Amino acid sequence: MGNSFNKPPPPVVLVPPLFDFPPLAARTRMLESSYDLLFGKLALKCLFEDYFEEAKNFRTRIMLKPLDDPTVDMVATVSGPLDKAEGVVGNALFRWQGMVKLLILGLMLPHMSSDIDDPHTFVDLFVSNSEPVLRTRLCAFYPTYGFGSFVILPLLLKRRRALEDLFVMGLRHSSENLSVGATFNPFSTIDKLPANAWLVNKIGRLTVGVQYEPQCETKDYTRFKNLRNWSCAIGYGVGSGSPLSPSFTFGLELAKSSQFIASFYQHVVVQRQVKNPLEENEVVGITNYIDFGFELQSRVEDAETSNSIPDSTFQVAASWQANKNFLLKGKAGPLSSSIVLAFKSWWKPSFTFCVSATRDRTVGKTSLGFGLHVENIREASYQRADPNFVMLTPSKEHLAEGIQWKSGKRPMLQSDINSENFGSLPRELRPYGNIL
Repeated sequence: MGNSFNKPPPPVVLVPPLFDFPPLAARTRMLESSYDLLFGKLALKCLFEDYFEEAKNFRTRIMLKPLDDPTVDMVATVSGPLDKAEGVVGNALFRWQGMVKLLILGLMLPHMSSDIDDPHTFVDLFVSNSEPVLRTRLCAFYPTYGFGSFVILPLLLKRRRALEDLFVMGLRHSSENLSVGATFNPFSTIDKLPANAWLVNKIGRLTVGVQYEPQCETKDYTRFKNLRNWSCAIGYGVGSGSPLSPSFTFGLELAKSSQFIASFYQHVVVQRQVKNPLEENEVVGITNYIDFGFELQSRVEDAETSNSIPDSTFQVAASWQANKNFLLKGKAGPLSSSIVLAFKSWWKPSFTFCVSATRDRTVGKTSLGFGLHVENIREASYQRADPNFVMLTPSKEHLAEGIQWKSGKRPMLQSDINSENFGSLPRELRPYGNIL
């Protein structure tokens, strides 16, 4: 047995963590309509928006969690123009999750999860120098039964408005194949009808959904007959949701009976050879993550519709994470195009600096935007000094115990990833949720 460890170590492939996984928007998805997040919409939103700072602007975001109390965290953001002090926006979000169900109900129900890592049950408090000045949100979800509820309450506003008209309460049922829910303004003196309602069903790789979101001014039940208040979508998706597995999503949507939207998103995992003098000799490759997305929007109404909807527009974007430190992104549309280079240092906490260049073709000028992110919320950023894992191909998996004996940690097996057996993977490389 001892001689086996004297043999040359097997070749391994490095598997770096993603820059932002799971996405921060996934932490509050139980407050949102499933219709607005599925069909590839959440992935496309992250691809089109993350690290693309506004031209001639800066943004600083600090996301911190105390190590001795993992149930709380704080996210503070300051953004504004580079050339003047006016227009600077600052806000902070304090969040507490985990045992919030005890606070809500005052007792522990059977089968009620108390996992502090459950992002679907939380209370947060938001403060800002813009609207709303002060707001609180409370969300509880019970995965055993699939039922959830949430409340959104602005506590302080700059403008004089009745707070009871802005009080929002939502109820939902979500499982792996079905999501149905609605939001209301229960104390509103203006409108007693649902402010939003949705139904999404997943059948194999096919997902279909419909959403009611009133836009017209009528305050009676005739609004349900107005097709402009309804949207429907259908999507086809392949993939497990883990960043180590390739995925593909294609969607078609008719939004408010006035706009047709076609989109697709693809996540590709590739391994390339690497010769890095800083790594050990058995490291022969590294895993890269490549994402590509496209969205086309076309107006389908007649000339009587609002001119606020353009006849047709599109945007296309791609990103390439070469290793744990560098990310390159680019996107283009009919009026402008942008490119981003981001560098991340995996210290405790981690630091990410990004610079984006935006070319406005309407005026023929190129402007820069800058961003700085400091974080220790997501696991990969603070629980290990070297955020690299290793993965073995099927022909080398019998040597896993030897590597574990030498390095103290078991390498990932490619066969486990292919069979969607993610139990042995680090938490930040597993799918972040299969509930609709």
